[in-house]
Amino acid sequence: MKNRGCRTSQFLPNKKHEKRSKPKKKENLGKKQKDKGEFSSGDRNGGVSYVDRISELPDGILVSILSCLLFKEAAATSVLSRRWRDLWTSTMNLNFEDEKNSRDFMEVKPNIQHRKRRSFVSLVDRALQQHTGPLIERFRACFFLDRRFARSIDGWIEFAMKKRVQILELEFSAANVKDNYTFSHELLGLETGSTRKDLHSGIPSLRSSGCSIGFKSLKFLNLRHVNVAGEVLECLLMNCPVERVSVVAAKNLVDLRVVSPSIAWKYLAIENCPDLKTIEICNADIVSFTYIGVAINLLLSNVPLLAEVSITELEIESNNFFDSITISVELPFTQLSCYLSQLKYLTMDISEAVYNQDYVFPILANLKYLELICEPHYASALRYLTSFMKASPYLQRLVLKMNIITSWLEEMGIGKTGMEEIVTTEQMEAVAKCPHHELKVIEIVGYRARRFAAKHVILLLKNAVALEKLVIDPVRHRSRGPSMVKEDIDEEMKARNHAMKHLKKIVPSTVNFVCL
Repeated sequence: MKNRGCRTSQFLPNKKHEKRSKPKKKENLGKKQKDKGEFSSGDRNGGVSYVDRISELPDGILVSILSCLLFKEAAATSVLSRRWRDLWTSTMNLNFEDEKNSRDFMEVKPNIQHRKRRSFVSLVDRALQQHTGPLIERFRACFFLDRRFARSIDGWIEFAMKKRVQILELEFSAANVKDNYTFSHELLGLETGSTRKDLHSGIPSLRSSGCSIGFKSLKFLNLRHVNVAGEVLECLLMNCPVERVSVVAAKNLVDLRVVSPSIAWKYLAIENCPDLKTIEICNADIVSFTYIGVAINLLLSNVPLLAEVSITELEIESNNFFDSITISVELPFTQLSCYLSQLKYLTMDISEAVYNQDYVFPILANLKYLELICEPHYASALRYLTSFMKASPYLQRLVLKMNIITSWLEEMGIGKTGMEEIVTTEQMEAVAKCPHHELKVIEIVGYRARRFAAKHVILLLKNAVALEKLVIDPVRHRSRGPSMVKEDIDEEMKARNHAMKHLKKIVPSTVNFVCL
């Protein structure tokens, strides 16, 4: 028997209608059921009725369900029935991301790219015009947009402010940071020439700007490829209950200075802002700080709650090799010197760092979690690893992310055999032993079927005397997602086989060995 009326698995049989009934009454009942969201199936002499239980839920619950979806997915539910037709217009989560058009965007011609941009902007504009809900929790727009669409983007921000948005995410991508959309001063009631003196005196401020009342509910701000001046960020932090701020690739962010104890923010992440010179944080209850970029002047004062730090220092691009600046861990350790003893979580990229054997690592007395990004084909990576373990006596979890750039080595004429010799046996044995009695979990990310990669694991196994779990994850930390190519997948398969063959047998029976 075909269940033509049962469209989805959410429609469940209602057993009270299983008894046979007269054809005429059955037809009338079927009409009533359809009006209530029920569907009947079976022949004219009897059958089973199915009730759409989900559609019977209150509007508030249905809107909450739709708020978990991307906007296109939520809007698509309008065709289900009259019950669902307008529910999407009250969704609390406006998440605009066009994954289909984003996938091949950079491969199509410029005129097609522009057409896709206009289509995305038009979609968002129409959706906001039809939205009827009084509030929204989240507004997210993610696409390849730039300053040419500033008028529309300004309108989106004003809409989000009026709806008292809590999470605002503008994740754009421009061919050049100079073409980034700029977060307008006027949106916050600031004049273009506003100075920091004016800002901290409260004139002008968000409190004096009626159009900005919506930001009184803002908790999380995420800006990617959005040019935002330090004054604008400071104004937001001073006048909004923002707890998390993330800024990536902002061209005109030069100085960021936050010196007020009344600020509610807890988490700050600044990445790849080419003009940034200084970050000053004073008298704040910040808990987590992340920085990725070239060396800057980092000034911290009276931040007693700071417990989590992630630092990735990048090289300054130069055509002259001799003009390049040496990267080391000494600068960030010096800038954080007064707060190293209170850190519980630390992430550092030491891929390009030059090891200084005369440098004495400060003791990280409270560190429980350490994440290192390294190039394991260099002996310096082993030395750094040893130094960090010695400096972290109470470390409980270590994550080692291996950045193995085999293509670059091969371009220099170093084949696989040569790569294995970059870290020699003598260098391996020269690394001082540092038995660690607190380390319980080790995770190796980006593991490859290379001898120098295995040497890091062997060193850790020898020194982590209280180890309980070893996790081998062959997926590179920078290669996750749909962009992975066949070569990466093949390398991962070889890495899994290598780990199972060569590492598992040397892992003590008391250690839980996991290969993902």
